Amino acid sequence: MNRLLILIGKIIVGVLRLLGRNAGNLPGIILWHLTKGRCCKMFHTDCPIIAVTGTNGKTSVTNCIAQLFEQSGKKIIINKEGNNLDTGICSLLLRHCDGSGKVDADYLILETDESHVPVVYSQLKLETLVVLNFFRDQLDRNGEMETLIQKINGFCKTFEGNLILNGDDPNTARLGRANPENKKVKYFHAKPYAFATDKIFEASEGRFCPFCGEPLEYEYYQYSHIGRFRCKKCGFGDYEPYVTAEDIDLEKPVFTADGHEYTPKLNSIYNIYNMTAVASAAKLYGIDQSVTDSVINNYTINNGRMESFMLKDRHTTLNLAKNPVGANMTLRVMNEMKGEKELLFVLNDNVADGLDVSWIWDINFSIFERVTRVVTSGTRAYDIAVRIKCSGYDPEKIVVRPDLDEAVEELARTEGRKFVIANYTAVQPTRSALKRYITKHGGEHSEEN
Repeated sequence: MNRLLILIGKIIVGVLRLLGRNAGNLPGIILWHLTKGRCCKMFHTDCPIIAVTGTNGKTSVTNCIAQLFEQSGKKIIINKEGNNLDTGICSLLLRHCDGSGKVDADYLILETDESHVPVVYSQLKLETLVVLNFFRDQLDRNGEMETLIQKINGFCKTFEGNLILNGDDPNTARLGRANPENKKVKYFHAKPYAFATDKIFEASEGRFCPFCGEPLEYEYYQYSHIGRFRCKKCGFGDYEPYVTAEDIDLEKPVFTADGHEYTPKLNSIYNIYNMTAVASAAKLYGIDQSVTDSVINNYTINNGRMESFMLKDRHTTLNLAKNPVGANMTLRVMNEMKGEKELLFVLNDNVADGLDVSWIWDINFSIFERVTRVVTSGTRAYDIAVRIKCSGYDPEKIVVRPDLDEAVEELARTEGRKFVIANYTAVQPTRSALKRYITKHGGEHSEEN
């Protein structure tokens, strides 16, 4: 029966490829129905599996960890296209297995949706789980964040493999206590950077100890609820970091991790945490330091993540933000840059975004600094305009242009530094609109440095 299912899956993959499709999810969906939700159970994977999960940063960290092994001469399989549900991972394995379902690789490195960690790894044996952070995201799909954490916590209660956890996120760090018998729990940590605060200015989910209910005490906040915390009653937060990022200077940018200096291309505290997670994985697997240097120092992001465009001579940065924390992080990067700037915010409410856009009220637009004008666009252009107005921003400086091409034209009409925030289904149409402007008026498209 297993061979027949594999054959059916491979035929579907072949047909889709003949039709010019990438077969990223549909074969897995069909096999999911045929196997009654056990589609990943069909495969034989003798190689170690490393999974990366969390609300933000999964794609970057997964790609970087894959590069660590690729540059070390290992044969790896990765879901680079980002199909991170069980059906997407099933489709990936179909493309790389033989007729019996055996997968040939040195390592499987899989970005995995938070809600699907227990689903996938009840069927595939996981060696290492990297957990980056937990924030409210797509409430109409995931539900409240606590529900999601409890799912993964339930999985971790019996997990005996390596756990690499963000020790500065109490929602992530709590997983380290799920299985008291697991001695392979490791935490990464970052010392405060120049814009860390002693008070919280953004929506937060990590205010109380998950074990005794006492308010957590923070030494500092990096962003949202990410920072150095401790429960004075039960000691939650007392741990020895496996890797610590320190001497963080985002102007250069540069940071030190485990006593080694890195010079990443992306200058945000958000990226420092991602790269510290990568450094932790490199340390765990004994990756040569020269390879780790190469990956961390040269990793750049495209495809709408801190992506750089020149609209004529207007330097423009586009970033995906699918939840309040992602938007707040872009606003922080924008605010931390000197001089005046303008913002285009593109908000859609398609099914993949989550139909509920109430999350925009958790974005802290009151932290605007030297933002001289805002353009809004997308299917919910007026909603985001109202939200920004209600933050106290001058409504005379808000321009609504639901049509994307008109919005980009409006943004580029004035001189100066530009930032663009777009949510999930908006980011690719926005990239296309920016490229069309460049074709029509001049400029260039390159990655952010």
